[in-house]
Amino acid sequence: MSLKNNFNKVKYYFRRYGFFKTLQKVLKRILHIKENRKTNQEQYKIWMEKNNPKQGELEFQRNFKFEYKPKISIVVPMYNTDEKFFKELVESLEKQTYSNWELCLADGSQEKNENLKKYYEGNEKIKYKFLNSNKGISENTNEAIKLTTGDFIGFLDHDDLLSQDCLYEVAKTINKIKNVDFIYTDEDKIDEDGERFEPYFKPDFSPETLECNNYITHFVVVKKDLLKKVGVLNSKFNGAQDFDFVLRATEKANKIIHISKILYHWRVHKSSTANVADAKPYAYEAGIKVIEEHLKRTGKKAEVQYGQDVPGIYKVKFEVKGNPKVSILIPNKDNINLLKNCIDSIVKNTSYQNYEIAIIENNSNQKETFEYYKEASQNPKIKILEYNINKEFNYSSLINFGVQNVDGEFILQLNNDTKLLTKDWLEQFIGYAQNKEIGAVGARLYYEDKTIQHAGIIVGLSGIAGNALVNLPYGKHAYFGREAATRNVSAVTGACLFCRRELYEEVCFMDEVDFKVAFNDVDFCLKLLEKGYRNIYNPYIELVHYESKTRGYEYTKEQEERFNKECNNFKEKWKKFIEKGDPYYNKNFSLDTCNFDININ
Repeated sequence: MSLKNNFNKVKYYFRRYGFFKTLQKVLKRILHIKENRKTNQEQYKIWMEKNNPKQGELEFQRNFKFEYKPKISIVVPMYNTDEKFFKELVESLEKQTYSNWELCLADGSQEKNENLKKYYEGNEKIKYKFLNSNKGISENTNEAIKLTTGDFIGFLDHDDLLSQDCLYEVAKTINKIKNVDFIYTDEDKIDEDGERFEPYFKPDFSPETLECNNYITHFVVVKKDLLKKVGVLNSKFNGAQDFDFVLRATEKANKIIHISKILYHWRVHKSSTANVADAKPYAYEAGIKVIEEHLKRTGKKAEVQYGQDVPGIYKVKFEVKGNPKVSILIPNKDNINLLKNCIDSIVKNTSYQNYEIAIIENNSNQKETFEYYKEASQNPKIKILEYNINKEFNYSSLINFGVQNVDGEFILQLNNDTKLLTKDWLEQFIGYAQNKEIGAVGARLYYEDKTIQHAGIIVGLSGIAGNALVNLPYGKHAYFGREAATRNVSAVTGACLFCRRELYEEVCFMDEVDFKVAFNDVDFCLKLLEKGYRNIYNPYIELVHYESKTRGYEYTKEQEERFNKECNNFKEKWKKFIEKGDPYYNKNFSLDTCNFDININ
């Protein structure tokens, strides 16, 4: 990079982060000092010290009187249960700050373990049934369900634990949220010595994420009425029986609530799936069948495959209905080498053929540009739209002009500094966007060195919004494989944004007044969320985005003033959304970084 570009980069960093952070960054770069970041476990220990309920809080919970005290039945299938783990499980129930619970145990061991009797005999809250045979994980659980008398049913494994405040938080949610019938929580892992680690902070309910990955896992509590409606566990899917149940239950649930607190501790020991991802490979095979059955029930046609190399993450490729036309909008001002590279990659690689490319000509002045336009127009799929509305650069206006002058059923906003890597990108885009519940669909974008440039947008990042997982190296996995998972997100970048044409009109197009250049894509996506649509990041659609080449870090004073104004416009318009927090980015993550780091401040 040239000296001038380095200087401009420093200026950009200074404007965004101030003098001291910029000085630190420059000195570290000059002295080749690596960031002294705390390890994940160090971060989590700090987080636990700050967030674990204190003794006074637990005492308050014990004395709190709920208006409605639902009885919560905890069902546990047992099989050759370790005495130490069982003792700790029972104690984790007995220490609950909420008292209206029962523990229902169904034991499928070959022989009854007499040593366990002392932990449940004489306790009227604990019901134990010896099954005389092992019926498998699903049927053993179903036998435990038969013992329940509660209003809500919670699912717990025989070697796992609940936090002391778990059932209090569940009861609190039931009292607070009318008609809630499906509740899930965050979780972590716990080793044989009681050391907690690897917290799993989850998003709020995300249907498309769940369709590809059982991110809900533990702790699940459902209303008994919902359980009766959807049925008990299905032994046909042993290994992924919980995934099957969660999908069936969420399909029918009235109200699904996520409690963003660590309330469940998943035990790690030899051969457990918590410890070794491949301990039960049949579980991942069953996962494919579970998703296929879910798709059949919901009337969707799709192919389900393993998703890259992250166990438990799947790729769902939906069948395209009909042969809808896609209009690809590419705003352009000169930069013909980049534009040609972009268009050549589309023409060469795209397998879906019912598309057009509309180049939106925006005040170019180089002779070579118009010569290329003439050449490109020989392809019947390519046309030039002359934008003569405004000399000032206004991205929103360019896109709106494009939408109003094409006839595709689907619109793809695409930057001219991108290069396509995925042949079936349009089929994948259409597959999701044809669902009337879906708003915008985005892709995985890389910088030229194949580090990630975009994997969805986090609203609230740095006080406004920013791309997730920026600079994650190619092939390296992020937090729980988030880069490789199809996910519901609040927004996706306008550099590659796909949606149905009708949605532009429904949300009054892109905002040409308050967001001429910056945050128009995020604003557009949030308007879609307001209308009840869901936005998606699809990691299986991949492009290179040569962002720094076309934009760089150089700003005029006028551009800087406009950027700051649009930042303020966004913060003002979406103040409540930012304050509430991005529903697809857990509140326990830091908003100072984009890598799903734990918030320890």
